Amino acid sequence: MVGTVIFYLIVGTIVGLLGKFFAPGDKDNIPLWLTILCGIGGMLIGGVIYRAFGGNGSAGLDWVQGIVTVLTAVVLVVIASTLAGRRHSAV
Repeated sequence: MVGTVIFYLIVGTIVGLLGKFFAPGDKDNIPLWLTILCGIGGMLIGGVIYRAFGGNGSAGLDWVQGIVTVLTAVVLVVIASTLAGRRHSAV
C-alpha cells in the first residue's frame, strides 16, 4: 500500500512534468502540486483509455501505455492551466 502511493507520487511527478513540458504554450502558471495531480490523473485516466482500446500491457515497460498517459497528462495540464489562469486573472 505505501509502496503504491510512493510509486504514484514519483511516477505521477515525472508524467506531470512531461505533460507540462509537452503542453502547448506557456503552462508555468500552475503549481507543482497541481502538476503532480495532473500526472497522477494522466496515469489513471490514460490507463483506462489504454485498456478501453484493447491495450493489455506487456512484460516490462509498455511504451504505448506510457505515451497515452503522458498525452492524457498534457490534456490535464492544459485544462488546469486554463482554469488556474482564469482564477488568477479574475482577482
